[in-house]
Amino acid sequence: MKIGNDITSIQYLRAIAAISVLCFHVSEAYGLEFKVGAAGVDIFFVISGFIMWITTEGKPIGPQEFMLRRLIRIVPLYWIATAATFAVAVSKPQFFFNTNSSIGNLIGSLFFLPAVKDEALHPVVEQGWTLSYEMFFYLIFSISLFLPEFRRLWFLVVALVAAVIAHYLLPLGYVSVFTQPVILEFAAGIIVGRLWKQGFRLPFGAAIGLMIVGFILLLASDLLAHVDRALRWGVPAVLLLSGAVFAERERGAPKLAFLNFLGDASYSIYVWHVLTGILVTALLLRFGVPHAAQPVLIALGSLAFAIVCYLYIERPILRRMRPTRRQPAYRG
Repeated sequence: MKIGNDITSIQYLRAIAAISVLCFHVSEAYGLEFKVGAAGVDIFFVISGFIMWITTEGKPIGPQEFMLRRLIRIVPLYWIATAATFAVAVSKPQFFFNTNSSIGNLIGSLFFLPAVKDEALHPVVEQGWTLSYEMFFYLIFSISLFLPEFRRLWFLVVALVAAVIAHYLLPLGYVSVFTQPVILEFAAGIIVGRLWKQGFRLPFGAAIGLMIVGFILLLASDLLAHVDRALRWGVPAVLLLSGAVFAERERGAPKLAFLNFLGDASYSIYVWHVLTGILVTALLLRFGVPHAAQPVLIALGSLAFAIVCYLYIERPILRRMRPTRRQPAYRG
């Protein structure tokens, strides 16, 4: 059941995705051009579909057990981060220009149904909108566990495709928001996971080629600014993940301890980086650090504080909540 963490390239992709999103938010705050950093979210979605499949295929896991594990993995840290962000947003609103810090949005954010504005979710934790999509995906995946395994793949793909079709037919609101094409990235990850579990192989050169093409498409994604992110960033994310896991199957992956550690810490980095970035920004302003030096220092400081949160908040929580018989901390 630890198979997801044993795929080294997945660990590395998690780390890269989390840091990319962190750098995107820092660059956005300073008017710098790093829009492609937002594609870290799409990499996470593809990884989530992949991991959910490979950690359940052939395993006697029922819907309740699956959802319980996902809730244990996601909810405690997210609730702590949401509460902390809400407290700071209320006490220092000047640092949270676009945050809806109402009690209603706090409650909605805690249950993954935050305020909707301009056809987008706006939780207290800015980047937490992705976790709402993850929970929607987990709900569909848990339903699939009622079915025989040979039918699950088709159910998941058909359900996600049908949801996207419904997006174009339904009125605005939560249903329309949750059925945006970005959820197809979960389906793509599931398909890659199925191929991986069935022993599918790619020549090493072909797998590296997929990664190169994915990387080039990400670099060129600014030219496709008006194309839906499921194509603009989702397709490159699928190519990167596919190339990485099948290349590792052929020749393994280099052992980079720190990058592997960042993969473990990726959820904390993702959940905490906006709040820790704001705290670092406040410190830099207090000490009069020149404007030009601030983005790099904020990125590094935010990463450092997020790692501390991983070591002293997330990891102890997982240890306390883990069943007596050791289970993995799945990451989506």
